Amino acid sequence: MKTLLTVVGDGQAVPLLETALLTARRFSSRIIGLNAVTAEYAVVFGGEMGLTISSEVDRSVEQESEAKRNEARGLFTGFMERNGVPIGPRRDDGPSAEWREEAGRQNLVVGTLGRACDLILLERPAKLNSLAEATLEDALFQSGRPVLMAPPDSPKSLGERVLVAWNGSSETARAVAFAMPFLERAKQVEVISVEGGTVPGPLADAVAATLAAHGIPVRARHIAAEGRAAGAIYIEEARAMDADLMVKGAYTQSRLRQLIFGGATRHILSEAPIPVLLAH
Repeated sequence: MKTLLTVVGDGQAVPLLETALLTARRFSSRIIGLNAVTAEYAVVFGGEMGLTISSEVDRSVEQESEAKRNEARGLFTGFMERNGVPIGPRRDDGPSAEWREEAGRQNLVVGTLGRACDLILLERPAKLNSLAEATLEDALFQSGRPVLMAPPDSPKSLGERVLVAWNGSSETARAVAFAMPFLERAKQVEVISVEGGTVPGPLADAVAATLAAHGIPVRARHIAAEGRAAGAIYIEEARAMDADLMVKGAYTQSRLRQLIFGGATRHILSEAPIPVLLAH
């Protein structure tokens, strides 16, 4: 976890930066603060075959984008200065930082640039079906890298007590593999599965046995649903163990199915009170 791509969209990103700093201090990482703003807006025209979309540049939008970019840059550099993180060359003995500005739609930029980083850090979407959720989805589906979703309130610790939301899927197996740097440093790990919330695959006990072979203090539990949704149970169990990190596979069900019927991923995207490491 040496290179952290941290998407700073506006002046409300302090919990995100706190999460990035906790990660960087744990792994002596480099925090890359990224701001990607486009001055384009979509114009919809009628056509013989239906609707088409064209992009136009609005100068007032361009000016507003530049103001937001300056605000984001000031937030990032001020935060790093206050916390003693040098903005400059990479260091081996502690965190360092750099600021990057890219032209283009935020979700597309993140999905591309994230491929060269160890971890992508994003804010929990304030509302679903938004640019923030589109950015998170492109990070998951286009980068091939894990995403650490920061909660709306600054965490006090990260990776000391970890809940693995296990459902037997390849997505969750990939999330566990990406999370190993955290798991190997954790003081407590619980692998939780939920009745009715799994797909055909290994049981939680098998995953716990593999983690234990790495010297990780871990136990597995299977929870009765009792009419509750799996996503809600994961959050309840995380609160019960005072977890400061959740590990979860994202979109085991398709995005369309989750949009229509809901699912554990979308519940956690909207409700998780702690950082969540996600992978698809």
